[in-house]
Amino acid sequence: MKKDISVLMSVYKNDIAKNVAIAVESVMDQTLKPKQIVMVVDGPVSEELMNTVNALAEKYKILEVYPLEQNVGLGNALRIGSGYCKHDLIARMDSDDICVKERFEKQIACFEKDPELSLVGSNAQEFFNELDNLANIKAVPETHEEIVEFMKTRCPFCHMSVMMKKDILEKAGGYLDWYYAEDYYLWIRMYLAGAKFYNIQENLMYVRINYDTFARRGGMKYYKSIKDLLKYMKQNKLIKLGTYNKAKFQRFVGHVLVPKTLKKNLYLKFMREEKEPKKNEDVSGKEF
Repeated sequence: MKKDISVLMSVYKNDIAKNVAIAVESVMDQTLKPKQIVMVVDGPVSEELMNTVNALAEKYKILEVYPLEQNVGLGNALRIGSGYCKHDLIARMDSDDICVKERFEKQIACFEKDPELSLVGSNAQEFFNELDNLANIKAVPETHEEIVEFMKTRCPFCHMSVMMKKDILEKAGGYLDWYYAEDYYLWIRMYLAGAKFYNIQENLMYVRINYDTFARRGGMKYYKSIKDLLKYMKQNKLIKLGTYNKAKFQRFVGHVLVPKTLKKNLYLKFMREEKEPKKNEDVSGKEF
């Protein structure tokens, strides 16, 4: 299969220029280089951030910048950006995370081993603000069957880690807006469109988290978003009524009733599998 990769990114007003530079440098430092980076600037941003984006585009000619006049949200921004992706494989990258150097090489190897795969993700190592302050490992299910079962109640991928085939992305309808769950919504639609999934059981991403990570994913609006996703799965016969009601209740307790500070502690202690990071992992861009 072709190894040509388009990397899909989005930045917006709250992104920090230094972190965006680190993220892009980690992409460019891969053992298997991408052919294209598509960066959507989702609405007005600070002068510092825009200057950084333009400097990166000047430094790396494969980086294409597409500014939007208004903020449209991540799902819509990625939908626009995916339309500019020229290659058969699209790798997602968040604006403040860091790739392990072999990320793309290892994902391509999975596609070559099993040509029927539609999407390959991985585990991810979370860290608080700086790389020397590691949190837990975000561990995700490995096989297609395990991923589909996991999907019935929780999102089965680290969004920033995935590499997917463009044709199945388009077959599923592409990225669509869904409040803080545009990725989960996409995975469900990709499965319904016949996609085959896999997650590499290694940490191929370093994911930056902070208090806002927990604050965003809570409250009645977020609960309603997830409840509507569960309803969508029930309507499409991915889950049954009993699973829907149980998951809906658990989400209400977790996202509405539990205070944000307690939620942070529960997240760190119970909702992520705790493992030691592998010694041989090489982190791109960590010195920046």
